[in-house]
Amino acid sequence: MSKNRLFIIALVLFLGIQASLFAQSTGTISGKVTDAKTGEPLIGATVILEGTELGDATNSDGRYTIDNIPAKTYNVKVSYVGFISQTKFNVVIRSEGNIDINFQLEEQLSELDEINITPNPFAKEDVTPLSIQKLNQQEIAAYPGGNNDIAKVVQSLPGVSGSVGGFRNDVIIRGGAPNENVYYLDGIPIPNINHFSTQGSAGGPVGLLNVSFFEGVSLAASSFDSKYENVLSGVLQFNQRNGNDREFMGNLRVGSSEAALTVEGPLFKGDDSEANTTYIASVRRSYLQLLFQAIGLPFLPDYWDYQYKVNHRIDDKNRLYLTGVGSIDDLAINDLDEFDPEQEAIQNQIPVIRQNSNTVGIGWRRQFADNSGFMETVISNNTLGNFFYRYEDNVNETGLYLKNESRETETHLRYQATKFIDNWTISGGLNVINADYTNTTEDIINNLNFETNLNFFRYGVFAQSSADFLNNRLGLSLGLRADGNTFTEAGNELYHTLSPRFSISYKLTENLTANASVGRYYKILPYTTLGFQTNNGDFPNTNSAYIQNDHLVAGIEYLLNERARVSAEGFLKLYDDYPISTIDSVSLANKGGDFEVFGSEEIISEGKGRTYGLELLYQQKFTGKFYGVAALTFYKSEFTNLYDDEYKPAVWDNGVLVSLLGGYKFGNNWEVSSRYRFLGKSPYPPVDQQQTLDNYPAVFRDYEELGSVLLDPLSQLDVRIDKKFNFENLSLDVYVEVQNALGQSSPSEPRYGLNRTENGEVITPRELIKVNTTDSGEILPSIGLVLNF
Repeated sequence: MSKNRLFIIALVLFLGIQASLFAQSTGTISGKVTDAKTGEPLIGATVILEGTELGDATNSDGRYTIDNIPAKTYNVKVSYVGFISQTKFNVVIRSEGNIDINFQLEEQLSELDEINITPNPFAKEDVTPLSIQKLNQQEIAAYPGGNNDIAKVVQSLPGVSGSVGGFRNDVIIRGGAPNENVYYLDGIPIPNINHFSTQGSAGGPVGLLNVSFFEGVSLAASSFDSKYENVLSGVLQFNQRNGNDREFMGNLRVGSSEAALTVEGPLFKGDDSEANTTYIASVRRSYLQLLFQAIGLPFLPDYWDYQYKVNHRIDDKNRLYLTGVGSIDDLAINDLDEFDPEQEAIQNQIPVIRQNSNTVGIGWRRQFADNSGFMETVISNNTLGNFFYRYEDNVNETGLYLKNESRETETHLRYQATKFIDNWTISGGLNVINADYTNTTEDIINNLNFETNLNFFRYGVFAQSSADFLNNRLGLSLGLRADGNTFTEAGNELYHTLSPRFSISYKLTENLTANASVGRYYKILPYTTLGFQTNNGDFPNTNSAYIQNDHLVAGIEYLLNERARVSAEGFLKLYDDYPISTIDSVSLANKGGDFEVFGSEEIISEGKGRTYGLELLYQQKFTGKFYGVAALTFYKSEFTNLYDDEYKPAVWDNGVLVSLLGGYKFGNNWEVSSRYRFLGKSPYPPVDQQQTLDNYPAVFRDYEELGSVLLDPLSQLDVRIDKKFNFENLSLDVYVEVQNALGQSSPSEPRYGLNRTENGEVITPRELIKVNTTDSGEILPSIGLVLNF
């Protein structure tokens, strides 16, 4: 046993002994209860901890406080006359570091007083009655194998998978490409949620959002609200909480690859018990580069990120918020001491990446004086600087054969007004985006050399209306959106992008609900594609069309009780005008899951695609000591290629997805949780060995053979053990994770490198050989801690 492992074991034992000597057994929670529509505080609402006699009633500000709570896990329930009761599950109480637990209650609109609506713990919206999943803060933070990475966490949801092989963290929803999703931070669009992201797509190896900020996360896989633009497969909405308005607090998190500090509290509090202005801010630093260098890996990922939010309550009707997130990334190459054929090939073929990103936005939400609605105005800016290089000698950065230095900047303005009229909720608005994109490309192999300086506007208008009928048994929603731009040839012809959507939900019985939706959605091509130029300075993709995607979804949901449900949902997505590469004749739907500059090539908008399948779900909220989710998805993902209308399997076509997630809470604040994932065989384009040999270290794919070879299935079990220690002025969470606990082999594509001697010298004549010959699975243990103060 190594000295490092002995040290870790000794540290855990020491912390356990210290905790038993100085433990503090009680904590406090607080929060507010408000009307979900008007934001008005609900005075006298009853808040209780289920299974106890502990509780409180809200005061004139809608606030409650419960003291002297034994430190463990509870379900917190709130009830108020005339409103539907609501429960927050799996709420962990610590001696320090408890965040506010806030409730927004929906009014009970039943015309008959005697009708009592059973609270649905899996509450949805009329706009999105199906295909939506929500995670709370505790579910995100304690996710096994997730390493506090939200992109990994959402992969436990039905219909969602990630990249199978390689150092990647893509989000694949119902067979759609990673670039078909959009991400919002408190209503502010963020183009990238990963470090070292693939420009033009959205995936990358490591998430950059801090889970300590989240009050919750929702994922919609269909039936998108019309206010969301440029989405084909999924909308991920990250709802950030406000900082503590009464006192300073924070946490220090140290994990297997990074350390993060988060602080929050009131600003300009004065003599008031609650400040009108609050902040929450964090900074995170990786030490992956040190670990990778110590164990001799060929690349060294180094990154920083930061996140912040300031919230100011002007008065009871007006609120301002400022929020932002950013990153600084540097992917360098490690000069290896010993020769290894596979590591040498990775070292030669991986790009050198230097990247920075920043998103900042300010929003103003104004409640109408008569509480009949509200308006929201958001101005934001996001920038991605991507400096991407490939060298013949990556270590010394000599022999440059590909350079892509680019910066894309968007400035957004979005205005939305929402009005409540009887049982109708009606909203509408517009958005305007100024896009600025610069790119300097030198591609020696493909004989490309151009400089792009592109500036144009995108814009859209939208409307949405929703209502409940028949004593809340029937829910209907209608939406319409149209988008345009000033760059493409038909960009101002809005009738080309009219995108209606309709959803319906009907309660067949008290516990059984049928849902259905149909909608059309559009997405403009990425700036890497729109800004691509020929050597003559022409923009060949100005005649491109928006990608069109029609969704048809239907399903049923049955509440087994107030804690558990089962559901089944079928979906069909039909794509049109998908871009196809004129270089390798493949749909761009099959790209974007690698370290590259996605879409920087000439295309034609003539591709088609389809994904269809069935999702089955069982979910149980925290009950007694157990919680769990079981999801099974069967699906097919296919796209056409150039000069061929025949549908062929996409690289995301796993066929079967299985996700099992569960946790059990023992006494004395111990918890064991685990996640199992199974992804079926997936197609991949094999390496064109002759073209790669002629241009090595550049790697070329034979897309004509896509579908002829398959990766083996992925089967992985991750296990996590948590222990929480509570002291007088702080609390400590310690966790141990074991990824791939069963040591099963991870599927990977064949990797090729030049035939070399044992000393690493290239043998002449040059020959391409397979270098990744081992397929044994690695068990990856790690330890982390979170210190709350």
